Amino acid sequence: MKLDVFPHILPRPYFDRIMKIASGPASYMQKRVASIPCIYDLDERFRVMERFPEYVQVLTLGSPPVEALGEAALTRDLARLANDSMAELCRRHPDRFLGFAAALPMNDPDASVEETARAVRDLGALGVQIYTNVNGVPLDDPRYAPLFARVAELDRTIWVHPARTAKTADYPGESGSRYELWWAFGWPYETAVFMARLVFAGIFDRHPSLRMLTHHAGGMVPHFAGRIGLGLDQLGARTPDEDLAKVRASLAKRPYDYFRMFYGDTALFGAGHAVACAIEFFGVDHILFGTDMPFDPEKGPQFIRETIADLDALEVSAAERAALYEGNARRLLRIQPR
Repeated sequence: MKLDVFPHILPRPYFDRIMKIASGPASYMQKRVASIPCIYDLDERFRVMERFPEYVQVLTLGSPPVEALGEAALTRDLARLANDSMAELCRRHPDRFLGFAAALPMNDPDASVEETARAVRDLGALGVQIYTNVNGVPLDDPRYAPLFARVAELDRTIWVHPARTAKTADYPGESGSRYELWWAFGWPYETAVFMARLVFAGIFDRHPSLRMLTHHAGGMVPHFAGRIGLGLDQLGARTPDEDLAKVRASLAKRPYDYFRMFYGDTALFGAGHAVACAIEFFGVDHILFGTDMPFDPEKGPQFIRETIADLDALEVSAAERAALYEGNARRLLRIQPR
């Protein structure tokens, strides 16, 4: 079985609701998602999935982040609608969808904790999806500590998706990013910064069993292993004293060791060398098959096809390939065989 842990969907009730929001992030996403029927049209999604034998999915909500769509009263309702809809899809099509990651209204931290518990206990969510920032606020902000604690208590997984937009400039003297560089290079960078900020905040010392699955194989992290290792072993030479004191009080191990506690998916758009690099850094047991479908040029099948080709080309054992395709996901996400 090929168990895709990071495809995206906008269930039709949720899609119809957010397409009526005329301003904010939904406005730029309307153009993007309206041209990809696979993300909201279930029949089209099944036609794509049927091209690949024994291909199944764990559902994750597509961008934009729920918290970017409006005030807390609205985003609370949107998160519930998204989660109820994904749970219903899993109930109706258990042979296609093996579970889902719950969406959260992260601009209301308390409601996010409550929705996590509801989605896991009442709907059977395998965990929750968060983004690398919450409307510009980093996730090591103390207001989000209860969420990490609740997910750890529930023994579920956190999916991590990048969230930078074109409003983040490429250079300080500009008002925004150009040529979609905020996506091409900004997302891998922001994913790495998200991971680093949580590492230095001591997240894994407080919650050593916490499982976080990063989209696109941890962004920049595997490719900069030397800087994360021997580079950050020299932490302090360029660090303000107050930050250094916090780090020394928080961490029991080298930064490098904490970075390797994250998990990554294989959504690297056909770059086989990048998949191999991620496996070398995180280890085979910390990489899961994920594709980012349907955001490819073919609007559905291409990222699946290219990612399968990447995994099939790896010089790994049959047991390791089976773990990458299915076994790691079942273990990490607590998915039982049917």
